[in-house]
Amino acid sequence: MNHLDLVNLTALMELTSGRPEIIVGLIDGPVVMNHLDIVSENIREIPGKLSGTCAQASSAACMHGTFIAGILCGKRNSPAPAICPNCTLLVRPIFAETASGNGKKRIGLVETMPSATPEELAEAIIDCINAGAHVINLSAALAQPSTKGEHKLEQALDYAARCGVIIVAAAGNQGTIGSSAITRHPWVIPVVACDIQGRPISYSNLGSSIGRRGLSAPGEGVMSLGAEGKPLTLGGTSVAAPFVTGTIALLWSEFPSANAAQVKLAVTQTYTSRRPAVVPPLLNAWAAYQIMKARSLRKVKDI
Repeated sequence: MNHLDLVNLTALMELTSGRPEIIVGLIDGPVVMNHLDIVSENIREIPGKLSGTCAQASSAACMHGTFIAGILCGKRNSPAPAICPNCTLLVRPIFAETASGNGKKRIGLVETMPSATPEELAEAIIDCINAGAHVINLSAALAQPSTKGEHKLEQALDYAARCGVIIVAAAGNQGTIGSSAITRHPWVIPVVACDIQGRPISYSNLGSSIGRRGLSAPGEGVMSLGAEGKPLTLGGTSVAAPFVTGTIALLWSEFPSANAAQVKLAVTQTYTSRRPAVVPPLLNAWAAYQIMKARSLRKVKDI
């Protein structure tokens, strides 16, 4: 079984590659826009202090951003999962190209999540929302937490909820039980990394809010695009998050009239109460599609 089959994404990907009208916000490092295996014509950049285009392909920030971008908008015949290449990818860089990659930011084949302050994350989220994102992929650990900073982050997440922009966030790779200002927010979908059997990986953060509202997705031995041309194989919760983000983008592409709450409920299936647990259920993309399809058919019948 491959990673896409594990979460029943293959059948949904055979239906659609996504639509340009569906905009995916990527809060991460910069991306190699001219990579041969990236659908670069569907990538937009939010201008700001940091460029969305890699200046140093060897940097950890560029490696991370390009790897995650490949999961979402790599070409379908590339080594990457390439879930929603026809959707628009909106790159909002948050990690500077200051350190060399070369494996130094990895523990074995596990990527260490880059970090940003709550204020930086809040600003990036608001920028993506104002630029038209439907769903935002967030793979960052919180650095220098403060009451004031976390309040700003909470306000940004509240703004996302009011605007109907879904936030998908990596749960983190510290192997702890608990929550953060990101994962405990009721509008966020936290994502845990699992192995190819669907079991949570030991270093993945877990917790009651994660188990109640989150999902598990592939986060071990995932191959995607390397910034310097060769494919990379990595693991971690920030690798798992774009599987959920890409699923949401495909669902919205197939059902463009659905609102954010309907898409979020379908993908998390939280319309039924979950038993208290710190481990969330596995993403099931095809089941989410069937839920959306049934809802759409009911709507047509009621007209």
